[in-house]
Amino acid sequence: MAKQKNNTPEVVEEEKKLPFAKMNYILVLVGVALIALGMILMIGGGSSDPDVFNPKMFNFQRLTLSPILILLGFVVEIVAIFWRKK
Repeated sequence: MAKQKNNTPEVVEEEKKLPFAKMNYILVLVGVALIALGMILMIGGGSSDPDVFNPKMFNFQRLTLSPILILLGFVVEIVAIFWRKK
């Protein structure tokens, strides 16, 4: 015997619900943007000649700012997953 679907309005509304709200998706995009920005800021600082040392490799942008942005992006991603509308 085949089961019949209960087509009451309450059941139909539950089937159409998305797992995340609009705010969740906005937070996910913000988190991805922060992670991407941190990775972009980490690029560079090398030298084309292996015998020449480039001190720009150890500046504030690459050692401090970009890892903070990447970690902040991951925190925003976790918040985006757990965010619930009150």
